[in-house]
Amino acid sequence: MTNIELILNMLAEATTKEISEKESPGSFEQSKEIAKEGGKTAKVAKDRLEKRLGQKVVTSKKAKEIKESLKID
Repeated sequence: MTNIELILNMLAEATTKEISEKESPGSFEQSKEIAKEGGKTAKVAKDRLEKRLGQKVVTSKKAKEIKESLKID
C-alpha cells in the first residue's frame, strides 16, 4: 500500500466520521449510506489524481514489497 492509498483511506474514514457526527444516523442502514458517501469522496479524489498523473495510484503490492523495491544497493 502506497502513501497515496493510505491517504485516500484516511480521507474516506474522516469524511464518514464527520458526516456521521453531523447527521447522527439512527439506524445501521443510515450509517451504511454515510459510509458510502465517505467512500465516494475518496473515489473522486483518486479519480482526479489518476487523471492528472496519467497513471493508477492504487496498487496490489504490500507495503513490505514497496519498501523493498525502494532500497538502494
